Amino acid sequence: MNEAIQNPINPDKVAENPGLMAYAHSVGGAVIKPDDMGKVKGKSVLAMRQQSERQLNQVYQQMAILAQQAKALRQRVEISERIYRVNMNFEPIINEVYYVYEKEDGSDVLSLVAPNEWGRSYKFSRFIAKVTLLADHTWDVQYNETEEASY
Repeated sequence: MNEAIQNPINPDKVAENPGLMAYAHSVGGAVIKPDDMGKVKGKSVLAMRQQSERQLNQVYQQMAILAQQAKALRQRVEISERIYRVNMNFEPIINEVYYVYEKEDGSDVLSLVAPNEWGRSYKFSRFIAKVTLLADHTWDVQYNETEEASY
């Protein structure tokens, strides 16, 4: 009875470490499918493009806001220079509202009187702007001749 027990499983067909195999090694094992790298890359590229497009749109919006701010600042400087060329008989007060008019002779006037307050004594060729003197001594334009009246 010293007969050796013979293993019926062929050692050439058995893995030493079946848990490290890249595929299922038994009937009850999990199905392992290789990833379709084209599909994975396609999804990644699409996600990258969507995110980049979103960020580019944010940058474009910020650029538009900066352009509007630059335009408003340029307008403030232009109206400020125009107002400071006016012959003033009083010292303007910060945060007060003033009105700029053009006379018949082309010169400008700074006034505390709004266009609708003149009545029949309105003596200017046109109303130019409603402005407020800011602390930095520039003028905030609240209305000018190219916009609708806000007074």
